Amino acid sequence: MCPSQRNRDFQTVTYEKEGDVARVMLNRPQVLNVYNVQMRDDLCQVIGAIKDDPDIRVVILNGAGERAFCAGADLSDFLTAPSPVIARQVRWERDIWGLFMSLPQPVIAALHGYVLGSGIEMALCCDLRIAAEGARFGLPEASLGIIPAAGGTQTLPRTIGRARSLEMLLTNRWIDAQEALAAGLVNRVVPQKDLMPTAEALARKIASMPALAVSCAKEAIIRGSDMSLGEGLELEKKLATLVLSSGETLERVKASLQNRRAGS
Repeated sequence: MCPSQRNRDFQTVTYEKEGDVARVMLNRPQVLNVYNVQMRDDLCQVIGAIKDDPDIRVVILNGAGERAFCAGADLSDFLTAPSPVIARQVRWERDIWGLFMSLPQPVIAALHGYVLGSGIEMALCCDLRIAAEGARFGLPEASLGIIPAAGGTQTLPRTIGRARSLEMLLTNRWIDAQEALAAGLVNRVVPQKDLMPTAEALARKIASMPALAVSCAKEAIIRGSDMSLGEGLELEKKLATLVLSSGETLERVKASLQNRRAGS
């Protein structure tokens, strides 16, 4: 297997695997990378392949072009079904959002330009979010007579709180990158020219760490957030035992002790 792999068979996304880092790019820049049925199908294939690939340790998700990560759903596509009910069923026929959140590998979203509707919902399915300085975030669904249906009403309040989420959704208020940082929606804000280098450096740092420890830490936080404190502590205990019993962890501990002794 070559260190770097590219797959050009997808119509709406590009996929590249370089060593232990996977890069997925939404690739409809002519329409601000809006999410449509074809993108749903392409992402299902790509994310499914990543989930089944033990060599991949980190995933970077970004959008093509200069203007947007993703400016929402392509309503001209989804609303061509015979009725709104069928349209929504078509849109969410595949649980791409659940697939995103089931990945054992950390996912880094590199966000720029418009991050709206399905775009912000997709970003909220990722573990870490880095925003370019000019990014703008919003949930315009209610102003269009619909509501978010890709988890936004659940993931956004869990990330930035109920009050801010209700204001964004009920008034179609957009926030900029600095406000998103202050609210906890993104982890970092960087100049746009530094967006991908920052995401790449973060991915390399994560990929350098023991894979089992990283995946178990992610699982403990994500699964534990929906548990009581007691249940979460029990989950942590089980995952910690699993990590400590792994050969990789034992080798790391031995190496660390040897380095400390050599430096003393």
